[in-house]
Amino acid sequence: MGVVPMATLSSGQSMPVVGMGTMSMVGPEATKAAVVEAIRAGYRHFDTSYSYRSEQPLGEGIREALGLGLIESRDELFITTKLACGFADPPLVLHGIKASLRNLEMEYVDMYLIHIPLKLNPKVHKVPVSKEDISAIDLKGVWEKMEESQNLGLTKAIGVSNFSPKKLEELLSFAKIPPVINQVEMSPLWHQSKLREFCKAKGIHVTAYSPLGAVGTNWGHNKVVDSDVILQIAKAKGKTTAQIALRWVYEQGVSIVAKSFDKERMRQNIDIFDWSLSEEESAKIGQLPQHKAVVFANIYGQHDVVLDLDAQL
Repeated sequence: MGVVPMATLSSGQSMPVVGMGTMSMVGPEATKAAVVEAIRAGYRHFDTSYSYRSEQPLGEGIREALGLGLIESRDELFITTKLACGFADPPLVLHGIKASLRNLEMEYVDMYLIHIPLKLNPKVHKVPVSKEDISAIDLKGVWEKMEESQNLGLTKAIGVSNFSPKKLEELLSFAKIPPVINQVEMSPLWHQSKLREFCKAKGIHVTAYSPLGAVGTNWGHNKVVDSDVILQIAKAKGKTTAQIALRWVYEQGVSIVAKSFDKERMRQNIDIFDWSLSEEESAKIGQLPQHKAVVFANIYGQHDVVLDLDAQL
């Protein structure tokens, strides 16, 4: 496999532009095995969250890879995890990152993100979630504790996820340490053009999640990989539709978190760097109708909940 290029972040860190996502329903053993296989395939960036319940198997997979000699040091990897909504309260933020570090059995992570700019009752452990259990986040108070987590060395850098330009403006108005990353849904069917322009102007790197439309989940769709336009380009170039979609996202100047636990698709997902799309091909993809994949109502289980979420993101 070729070497995955690196993105240089405002923090000075170098981050592989493709990372492996670990949100899955397959269970800890399968997740652990997939992490080992991903490291063998060449992945050096892993994305997790306390909410995914994949931190522990990710850590176990990394330790197994070290034992097998696939990597020499944990420092060869870039690990991103996220503050769960149940910890999104100033007194709980440090508890949140320390819980993640215990799960990972690591002394630090490379990037710690606010997962969603909302607070969830920490006693909630299943869906559907009632409206009463979701509330506005004390963004200033939470961010101060995120900054403290970096100053304490628990994370090398901090950022956000699912933040709109409006929410970022609010954060930047008081942040002593500005967010390095904004991780958001982005795909050939959800371009995020205005958000990307805003983040570029503010020096915030964008990472795209669900670049294939969250295919294979209970809330996503197959419209990206089933697109006739993308399929025609894939056939002409001898690539898969997923590779065409990922290459298009990468060519927009963002990094990618892609999830596949299939060995062959894992390799295909990082085999996108020794070829490119033509201007005509890119333009065709750029004209596709837009369709958001990640609808929070489908994740949290109630339609009225998503209205609250969308109003505050």
